[in-house]
Amino acid sequence: MTTLPTPLRLPLEYPVFCEAGAFAQVGAIVRQAAPSHRIAVISDDTVAEHHGAALLAQCPAESTRLFSMPPGEREKTRERWAQLTDALLAWGAGRDTAVVALGGGVVGDLAGFVAATFMRGLPVVQVPTTLLAMVDASVGGKTAVDTPAGKNLVGAFHNPAAVVIDPALLATLPADVLRSGLAEMLKHGVIADASYFDQLLQFLPELATHGAAAPGFASLIAGSVRIKAEVVAEDTREGGLRQILNFGHTIAHAIEKVQRYAMLHGEAVAMGMVAEARLAEQIGLAGAGLATAVRGALTRAGLPTALPAGISIDAVIAETHGDKKARGGAARYALPRGIGEMEAAEGRWSVPVPDEIVHAALLEQVP
Repeated sequence: MTTLPTPLRLPLEYPVFCEAGAFAQVGAIVRQAAPSHRIAVISDDTVAEHHGAALLAQCPAESTRLFSMPPGEREKTRERWAQLTDALLAWGAGRDTAVVALGGGVVGDLAGFVAATFMRGLPVVQVPTTLLAMVDASVGGKTAVDTPAGKNLVGAFHNPAAVVIDPALLATLPADVLRSGLAEMLKHGVIADASYFDQLLQFLPELATHGAAAPGFASLIAGSVRIKAEVVAEDTREGGLRQILNFGHTIAHAIEKVQRYAMLHGEAVAMGMVAEARLAEQIGLAGAGLATAVRGALTRAGLPTALPAGISIDAVIAETHGDKKARGGAARYALPRGIGEMEAAEGRWSVPVPDEIVHAALLEQVP
């Protein structure tokens, strides 16, 4: 009998495995966490080229199928969801099917939404292959697709049956994609744990030297997952505390949409974190220096903090009104009081900020 990796001790209803070599146990984990007659592996062409064959080799050939799509945020649409569900039906998939999401955040969100909606719900095992997906998208059960009106506006809460994080998979990532995930890790420090924020900053030179193979990186990834899990466990449906995970994202999603998703998500989040930290200062929630500290950390991580050249600030602000947190057409923001502390806003965990203040903050980031 195969001995599975030891899952992290987290306040979640499903196991999260995080260790080098865990990828070699995905097949066994699927058999235990999501026993099924068929296994549908959903991936993108780039990830499938690197890791698809190794995963398929762990599953029964006669009852496993790989469904692949082009990479990129532009694929996270209702049209792609329809194509995937139609392909599953044509294959003969039924309620005795498990989905394995093999890829980054786009694949995880889309495959998770397919699993949530196909025949009213199939089990899904998340196997993230990017740093950003490992520390953020794979944990928490949020699934979604984008629409022309905005990002992640059609979706469902659907917890995975298991999450398998293998830091060794990061070795194939381009440097900019690896750095993109650092934005979410630094975000976790800002919203919940100042000591973790400091640990990550101290680790950055080691990461720059050794990349994903840097000693201690797996432990930091697990620490980021812990922060995400603790927040999610307190608010499974994003009605309160969970909104702190959106720090930086109201602006980030608006930037991404205006830029037609031509940038990495973590790069947009980095820009959004600087802007929203500055908002916290401007409305008196945070003391002077917070935005400088956030900008400095992101710069040390190699992430951009200035807005893309030529972007329209007015267009970005207009897009914030379509954010999921908006109420009555007014944008709301999850804002920090300092590193490791967020504004509770009497249990709402997000505050409205007038557009003119947002405009002033963004204007400071114009290159």
